[in-house]
Amino acid sequence: MTPASPTPISPGEIPAFALTQRINVPYEYSVHFTQHVFDPRNPLFADTVTGDDGPSPRRILLYLDSGVCAASPALRTGIEDYIHAYADRLELVAPPRVLAGGEQVKNGWRRVQDVMADIGDHKLCRQSYVVAVGGGAVLDMVGFAASLVHRGIRLIRMPTTVLAQNDAGIGVKTGMNEHRQKNFVGTFAPPYAVINDFEFLDLLPQREWVAGISEAFKVALIRDAAFFDFLCKNARKLRRRDAAAMHHLVKHCAQLHLDHIREGGDPFESGSARPLDFGHWSAHKLELMSDYTVGHGQAVAIGIALDTLVAARRHLLQPADVERILLGLQQSGLPTWHYLLDQKDNGGLPAILAGLEEFREHLGGRLSITLPNGIGHRIEVDEMDIEMIAECIDELRSRGTSPDDQAALDLVDFNGPLS
Repeated sequence: MTPASPTPISPGEIPAFALTQRINVPYEYSVHFTQHVFDPRNPLFADTVTGDDGPSPRRILLYLDSGVCAASPALRTGIEDYIHAYADRLELVAPPRVLAGGEQVKNGWRRVQDVMADIGDHKLCRQSYVVAVGGGAVLDMVGFAASLVHRGIRLIRMPTTVLAQNDAGIGVKTGMNEHRQKNFVGTFAPPYAVINDFEFLDLLPQREWVAGISEAFKVALIRDAAFFDFLCKNARKLRRRDAAAMHHLVKHCAQLHLDHIREGGDPFESGSARPLDFGHWSAHKLELMSDYTVGHGQAVAIGIALDTLVAARRHLLQPADVERILLGLQQSGLPTWHYLLDQKDNGGLPAILAGLEEFREHLGGRLSITLPNGIGHRIEVDEMDIEMIAECIDELRSRGTSPDDQAALDLVDFNGPLS
């Protein structure tokens, strides 16, 4: 038996309706700047945790970056002593957990699952707190895990590196590396609060001290010409660990990042433009190609240098601007070249170009690259000339400094006179 053909229905005869749901959810979190955060005489941490009308004492699970613990062996005991001093308000549900720091902590699911299981085993609720003390990678991974349990446990970030205090630790994102891509997995999960303790910066090795300077150059170049002038004028001071210059850099850079997240109109990146990722399309790929032996800050410096030359060839920057940018990065102790930029793919093109396609996918299918349009301003471009990028790589090879060059600079006497 042949089935009967369906009776044609004109579009106007199909009943349809839609319910539109619009939700406005205001969110507020504070970014504090302090010193000696775990000195019992400093009530900031206790006040931050108990700042609302929730149950008391507040239950806390705290994670520490192993690099911070190695540099400050008394830190774990100091944290426990601090909690004890505020025992009527704070409860540490377990001794501070130590996690291996660095980008490797974001690779693979095992550590994320361990943190989630830890939260569950100690029966933390949505009124409890997870506290992450460490560099950006530890903050990312612990924050990602905390955002998944009960659809979000309150997270307090305590960034301990320049890069985390002025950029990675103060925003609304978490992330984990997967599928051979940096931050392929992640959530938008604003923290409950951020506490930046400048004392942690004194513990940093030189490589990590200068790493976060690149993010300051990034945001200055696209948002704040006066800040760019400050960075150039103080580049050598910053490399030589001048505390006052670095504290100003961290606070002002953090302010610019927070301003953009709040005022940019797209805090959860539903669009394709991502100005705060200027210089990052190649930086993320360079990190991956080096198996993360090139740190994020150093990779961003190289990415900025490369896109600076691209912007100049597109007549967006003057030659004098290019000289100031490259010299400022180099005098800060940051590399502007890496031999992996010379690596070729099977078609003979620079392998770094694969970062453009990965960036396009990460952005949502349409390429949008931020370039400086004069110092302190920006423009979004939706195409990048591959031949032009290859030419810029050739130029950068002759103009740039490598990580090895900067390692030699790091060995100079930082208490000596400026050279």
